[in-house]
Amino acid sequence: MFRKRSVRDLDIAPGDRALVRVDYNVTFVGDTGQISDDSRIVESIPTIEYLLERGCRVILCSHIGRPHGRRDDRYSLTPVALRLSEIMQRPIALASDCVGVEAEAAISDMSPGRIVMLENLRFHIGEESNDRDFALRLASLADFYVNDGFGVAHRSHASTAGVTEFLPSAAGFLIESEVRALDGVIHTPEHPYVIVMGGAKVSDKVPVIDRLADIADVFLIGGGMAASFLCAQGKLSYDSGVDLDDVELALRVLDRTRADGVEIVLPRDIVVCDSFDESAAPDTICVDSIPRGRIVMDIGPRTVRLYQKRLENARTVVWNGPMGVFEWQQFSYGTRGVARTIASLDDAFTVTGGGSTADVVQSLGLKNAFSHVSTGGGAALEYLEGRELPGIAALDDSCSPKITDVEVSRHPRERRTLYNYRHSREGRPSHNHRHSREGGNPGVDGRSTRL
Repeated sequence: MFRKRSVRDLDIAPGDRALVRVDYNVTFVGDTGQISDDSRIVESIPTIEYLLERGCRVILCSHIGRPHGRRDDRYSLTPVALRLSEIMQRPIALASDCVGVEAEAAISDMSPGRIVMLENLRFHIGEESNDRDFALRLASLADFYVNDGFGVAHRSHASTAGVTEFLPSAAGFLIESEVRALDGVIHTPEHPYVIVMGGAKVSDKVPVIDRLADIADVFLIGGGMAASFLCAQGKLSYDSGVDLDDVELALRVLDRTRADGVEIVLPRDIVVCDSFDESAAPDTICVDSIPRGRIVMDIGPRTVRLYQKRLENARTVVWNGPMGVFEWQQFSYGTRGVARTIASLDDAFTVTGGGSTADVVQSLGLKNAFSHVSTGGGAALEYLEGRELPGIAALDDSCSPKITDVEVSRHPRERRTLYNYRHSREGRPSHNHRHSREGGNPGVDGRSTRL
């Protein structure tokens, strides 16, 4: 059961400033500036529209890329703001910074029912270090905070955790739907329950296998991690590009699951090459006769048919990680076959992890055929592992009192701190009362960038 306050529970008044953390860390087509997958943008819109319908001034904040705490226009959110404007068919203002006079000016210009997007949070080093002063500066822009960026919920950053110290907080609809779907496959799955694991590294998936081994009926293994399992069985040589630590982990998983009676199914045939290269000549071989030095690039057609057979009666399926190097056409057969099989399971609850798995589903046009496609790769994995996600843990509990006209934070001392910060430029007397609903700092110069 989700025990955090929902955006539905907030006592919202027209003109309130809502600071909404979204995850717009999208990918682009080469250097074109064209967004290759806008799913994260689209998924954030229900929460934004809910707030707009109630007359909020919506302040969106996100990061993109890794600018390492300094301004780098290659990582500007301008393309994202343009795309959101196109989708929502409404103007989006992009502030030239995420804190300071530029952000304050953009927000003070807002009228109820409008949107401002702050520039990349990671242009400031205080974001990733969860600097308290930076979190306070962000919080000073708003009356309450909503986290709807599941893809960053596993990060303890200023915009995901720090701001909740100073503002009433709640989860958006996307985070609620993510948690509901993942809780379903952890606590109330229907059987047969099949977990499909792929991707490059065993170390990324072992905690999930450990957590779900007592729940799932069978694990189907593919991708680069299959090479580590085959090596652990003595079927693949150590000079085939495998990580020795991953091999040791795979051996531990095999020993543990064998002792517990958990079934792990490994490939029967694989596609291999002499080098990790898109143009390398592929060779499909049985796993019992793998030549030394060959690199595993995909599962073979016999394995695809085997996995399809094991999936056909499933009632719950979790899939995380491609079956091969799906970005290269000649090594995408296994991934495409498994994806289309899972998508065809009309009677099953099917969940895919985020990251590259979501990219596969999106590229094949299968998103609507899955019960849930997560927007968070690392966050989804950590949640399945049973780890606490800081961006969710920091939110107010569902039993917390609603926002009132005198409440700015959960702690009176922090309410005073925030009020003092907001008014320090204007020389107003400090007292413990909520900032005017008109918000902003009307006397601050500067303009936001209008899109």
